[in-house]
Amino acid sequence: MAAAKDMVGSRRLVVGAHYGIGAWVGQRITALFMGVYFVGLLACLLWRGDFTYLGWAQLFAPIWAKALTVLAWGALLYHVWVGVRDIWMDYVRPVSLRLLLHVLSAVWLAACGVWAMAILWRV
Repeated sequence: MAAAKDMVGSRRLVVGAHYGIGAWVGQRITALFMGVYFVGLLACLLWRGDFTYLGWAQLFAPIWAKALTVLAWGALLYHVWVGVRDIWMDYVRPVSLRLLLHVLSAVWLAACGVWAMAILWRV
């Protein structure tokens, strides 16, 4: 075993997953995109003023509106995944329970994504 003085500086033993900054930046980017998307959606709704089913269907009928909505849902699902994953990793100590919660969360988010796409593409 190396002496204690050898365990500092560039030779220090570092452990961990090393994805914290990437997840932090990813959450900020997805939050920014979702904020811009929902402000734009609200502006379109208020500008059109048609809050009937037909009005909603016409709003989401163009392919660009569907594409932006798919991106917004993807951003939301990624944003939620990073947050929930960090909660499970920080507060759930038994590894088997943490893995179970990760899997259940991933399945739930995937099901929500499929459900959202099914609703969107029906319009």
